[in-house]
Amino acid sequence: MSVSVTRRHFLRQAGAGAIGVATGVAGTVVVHSTDQEASVAAPTTVDIGFCVEMTVHYVQALAMCQRVLGRDTGDPVQTAAAEVLQTQAIEIGMMRAWLTDWGQSTAEPATAMAWMGMNDGEGMPVTMMPALASDQEMRALGQASGIDQGRMWIELMRLHHLGGIDIASAAVELASADKASRIAQVQVDVQTYEIEQYDLLLATDYA
Repeated sequence: MSVSVTRRHFLRQAGAGAIGVATGVAGTVVVHSTDQEASVAAPTTVDIGFCVEMTVHYVQALAMCQRVLGRDTGDPVQTAAAEVLQTQAIEIGMMRAWLTDWGQSTAEPATAMAWMGMNDGEGMPVTMMPALASDQEMRALGQASGIDQGRMWIELMRLHHLGGIDIASAAVELASADKASRIAQVQVDVQTYEIEQYDLLLATDYA
């Protein structure tokens, strides 16, 4: 069973034409701003916060994938991890490029989720963002093997996706930059689909 999904399908559903030029190849998304979008006013704290914090979230997902790729977890997890690694690495590059264009830092912040109104707008320590795996969980994932490691990866990535969906859903509603809200919607759609596939694996191959 393959849990891979291409961004092309979801970009088509979300109206890829509005993005300017959007190309999905085996999960690849390339977004080029239109001239009209380039003239839009400076991004808000929501646009900046979303890109910074989703990047932080994605960086851990890449580390989770790197712990299982090339291991004996079974083909479904190898396929799923390769898909997540490829697509989220590309999106990290995109969001960091946007931050650079906006004159913003790409460094990990001390606090997160203030732009979402968390804790009355005060946010929380970035290390406490919902659904991030703990250091202990990351060590356990790296030390596990076989189907047990595959199951652990699915369970951790499933939870990780739920946190990502919460962040992206807020950006869909609150972002001012069109490209930020569009990629956030793609992230919601794709990660929701992937969770459904993870649930199938947990009920069958990795039960």
